[in-house]
Amino acid sequence: MTLAAEHCEACRVGAPQVSDDELAELIKDIPDWQPITRDGMLQLQRSFKFTTFRSALDFTNQVGELAESEGHHPEIVTEWGKTTVTWWTHKIKGLHRNDFICAAKTDALVKGQ
Repeated sequence: MTLAAEHCEACRVGAPQVSDDELAELIKDIPDWQPITRDGMLQLQRSFKFTTFRSALDFTNQVGELAESEGHHPEIVTEWGKTTVTWWTHKIKGLHRNDFICAAKTDALVKGQ
């Protein structure tokens, strides 16, 4: 099953973060995403380019709907012609499989346009 076909599982405080080996394996399915460390937390980030602010805003709203349907919420920054999405799991202050699932689903939104 591909990551984009999976659904987020409820995550609780104390749930395990992805290991280095899991990170290396999961990132293969979302090669355009960059693992970044911000505020001491590992996160997944990708910027998407658009030709207008309207198209960036429409994409932002699609990501928002995805987040609501999965019960998992990213940071979304919308600018003229660009939307940057950052996924991480707030409860565990790092990356969980859910973040990779949502990143793959975010990629699928762009492919569906």
